[in-house]
Amino acid sequence: MKYCISIIILLYVLGSAKGQQKIVLNEPNHDDKAIHFGFCIGLNSMNFVTHTNFKDGLNADSLVADVSKPTVGFHIQIVSNYRLGKYFDLRFLPGVSFSQRTINFFKKNQLVTDVTPQRLESNFLEFPFLIKYKAKRTSNVRPYMITGTNLRLDLAKTLSESDDIYIALHKLDLYYEAGAGLDFYLPFFKLSTELKLSYGFFNVLKRKPSSETRFQNSIERLNSSIWMLSFHFE
Repeated sequence: MKYCISIIILLYVLGSAKGQQKIVLNEPNHDDKAIHFGFCIGLNSMNFVTHTNFKDGLNADSLVADVSKPTVGFHIQIVSNYRLGKYFDLRFLPGVSFSQRTINFFKKNQLVTDVTPQRLESNFLEFPFLIKYKAKRTSNVRPYMITGTNLRLDLAKTLSESDDIYIALHKLDLYYEAGAGLDFYLPFFKLSTELKLSYGFFNVLKRKPSSETRFQNSIERLNSSIWMLSFHFE
C-alpha cells in the first residue's frame, strides 16, 4: 500500500504545481449539482485479523492461525452522489468485489504441513453509505476525506469437508470505512483517486461440524479488513 500512497502524493504534487499557473478551471460547476452519478473501478487487498483462542492456554501442541501474504483482487461500483452542502456529500456506491485470503497454521513456529492451506474466496455484493468531506478546491484539484459503513454479503459458495476446507465464513458482515483521496477536474469529467480501509465489525468465523475441529478451535474470532485503491469517474 505504500506504493499506492506514493502515487496519490505524486498526483497531488503535480496538480498543485499546475495550480500555481494561470489555467482554465475545468468543470467549474460540477460540485454544485444536487445529484450526479458515475462509476468506480479499483484494486483491493483483503486480509483477516486473527484472534488466537487462549481459553485453554497455549502449549507445545497449540495451533496458531496466521494469514499468508494477501492477494490482489478488484472491485466495481456504481457511484450515486447527493450534495449535502458546500463541503459535504452523501454517497451510495453499490457494487461487487472479488479476492481471496489464505490461512496457514503453525505449531512451535513451524508451518503445519498435514493440512491444506485454507484458501477462502470472497465474492462480495456490497452496499456502502459514505459521507464525503471536501476541502477547498485549488485550481483543478480538491482533496477530501471519506467515512461511513458498508454492508457486504459474501456470495462465494460454501465448501464441504471433501474440499479440505475446515474454516467457514459467515455470509454477512458490516464494515466501518475511512479513507482519503483527491478529486481531479478534467475537461469533461472528474477523476478521483481514493485509498480507503474497510474493517469488519463482526466475527466472521462460522463454527461447523468437521473432522478437523482443531483448526477452527484454534481461532477465537476472525475480523475482515480490506484496503481499497479506487478510481472514480464522475
